[in-house]
Amino acid sequence: MTVELESADLRVGPADWLRVAGDLADDLATDAAARDRSGRPPLDEVDRLREAGLLTLLTPAELGGGGGDWRTACAVVRTVAAADGVIGQLLGRHYFLAGAPRFFADPARAERLEREAAAERWLWGGGISAHEPPLTLTPDSGGAGTHLLDGHLPHVAGAGHADRLVVRAVRAATGEPLAVLVDPARPGIRRLDGDVAPERVVATDGGVEFNSVPVDSDDVLGSLLPDDDVLSPFARLAAPAARLVSAHFCLGVAEGLLAEVREYERGLRAPWQPFTPETRITGARSHDAHALTVYGELAVSARAASALTEQSVAVLTRALDRGEDLEDEECAEAVVLAGAAEAAASRAAQDITTRALDGMGIDAVSPRYGFDRFWRSARGHALREPVAHRLREVGDYFLNGAHPPFTLPA
Repeated sequence: MTVELESADLRVGPADWLRVAGDLADDLATDAAARDRSGRPPLDEVDRLREAGLLTLLTPAELGGGGGDWRTACAVVRTVAAADGVIGQLLGRHYFLAGAPRFFADPARAERLEREAAAERWLWGGGISAHEPPLTLTPDSGGAGTHLLDGHLPHVAGAGHADRLVVRAVRAATGEPLAVLVDPARPGIRRLDGDVAPERVVATDGGVEFNSVPVDSDDVLGSLLPDDDVLSPFARLAAPAARLVSAHFCLGVAEGLLAEVREYERGLRAPWQPFTPETRITGARSHDAHALTVYGELAVSARAASALTEQSVAVLTRALDRGEDLEDEECAEAVVLAGAAEAAASRAAQDITTRALDGMGIDAVSPRYGFDRFWRSARGHALREPVAHRLREVGDYFLNGAHPPFTLPA
């Protein structure tokens, strides 16, 4: 299926992008369970994202992109994740990493990269979290203005299918952490088999070795040093933007499972559920008191996390609009609210995907339905990014007014 906008020059609004995302999600949902069982890399799904125009959604229209904002990008991730968690996670990481030039590079460099990325419809991968061991960036004595990148990353998002990787490296001479853009086609890059697969079709494609990989100076995006004299409040908004993409992914997975379970529960009765007068007549559980209570609780959990997430998105949007005029306190509020939203959404997704599957009984892991893929998506995501760190930051801000330290997601 190909989803196209009427014209590449036509300015489209959030409703248009959500329509495109909805059409794509409907397409992905038709064979999501089968693709999950197959375990194949998501190459075809990436092509579908390209054809739909979703990879360039965040790029300004004047640079050849979709002209969308972070609120729209988050909503698109949520829509796609409800149909296919693996592809929703892949798209969410793409949006965060595609935004790295805007957050960390100077305006001219960011504009050049965004224009090139839109023209070639890049899929961005990699990772710039301090959780991973940093690579080393050394000036190349044989070429003016170039560097050599060395080291090993055990888990690289999109290593097998990304057009560009954004990675964290340190200057060999000073130890300063940097965001660096790498073309995976450059010599010296070797992919390794992965040893962690929380989903059967993995968006994280294992490790990568970098052996004297040439990097142009223009592809050194900027510093990741958490110093007020180096990192501006605006650059610190990269973290809450990533947190809110994560929150919308979690909400999408939870809502996707609830939608499918609703259809299941309306027509079938879990094997452990005792008969009631209603189920004895209809064979269904749509009027069973226990089922109504459980799914009422799950619906409340999803709606509560959604409300907090929307509040956080509004604060982030205002902060982004402030640009370089953003003040430290405004940035701290955006960071704390995004962390709270991510924690709430992650917990809701884990609770919903666990309790809903418990209610279904053995059918929950039947290949016929593929419901367990939602649980794996939620649980695997939570293992990468435990919410305890976010909760400590929220508590410290609430009790002491402490601004959270600058950290980037795993």
